[in-house]
Amino acid sequence: MLIRRRLISIDVTKGSFSQIVTAIMELAVKRESSYVCVANVHMLLESHYSSAFKDVVNGANIVTADGMPLAKSFKLLYGEQQERVDGMNLLPALLKESVTSSSSVFFYGGKQGMLETTEKYLKETYPDLIVAGTYSPPFRELTDEEYIDTAKMITASGANIVFVVLGCPKQEIWMAKMKGKIPAVMIGIGGALPVMVGLQLRAPNWMQRNSLEWSFRLMQEPRRLFKRYFKTNSHFIYLITKERFKRRNDSINNKKETLGNTFNPADPT
Repeated sequence: MLIRRRLISIDVTKGSFSQIVTAIMELAVKRESSYVCVANVHMLLESHYSSAFKDVVNGANIVTADGMPLAKSFKLLYGEQQERVDGMNLLPALLKESVTSSSSVFFYGGKQGMLETTEKYLKETYPDLIVAGTYSPPFRELTDEEYIDTAKMITASGANIVFVVLGCPKQEIWMAKMKGKIPAVMIGIGGALPVMVGLQLRAPNWMQRNSLEWSFRLMQEPRRLFKRYFKTNSHFIYLITKERFKRRNDSINNKKETLGNTFNPADPT
């Protein structure tokens, strides 16, 4: 049983990369209706400002530390090491395990062109993978009837894993709404899919190790990501520093209370 640690507003799953992959595959093989959030700073701050979205994220069966800032926060707040479990590496790992376990996969979201590229990539890279289906939904809010039809379609496909490519927070909200309706584990993989199939480049390993992958993505999409990254990253640093000092002060106060209760000058002994 994997435990979770509270990081500001979300409960992130503690465990090694392999442990979390195993836990996800256990849900997949059982076809348990469940979902996984691959959390980064953006998702954490979305949860911090929206109690409804916080409930969505914390309602997930597993919440992984996608970004290095979240992984390093385990050490800062709890003195524990936490391996990064990012979507870029999680996606191919789960595909490999799906082949081994004969589990089928479904890709939901993204443009039709990207899904066609994905199908071609999967046939070449994972020829034994069972692809239950792909679907590019309308780029608008679905009606209640469309939600029902979508759930029926994916259920009928027999998929064990549903990779959801809608972007945060849309994909997490979609998964929460579909929990209990689709007998599969759903995983929000966002931008990991276009990188895996070669439609976008990924940062070099040295940038990944030093928490600089965000800057590489910024160079690729400066207009879209400039405001989000600088606003969210600076606010995250503020919030995590504030939480660190709060925990330190609470620890000092608890120690003082313990010492005060232990030493009683009126006690004749």
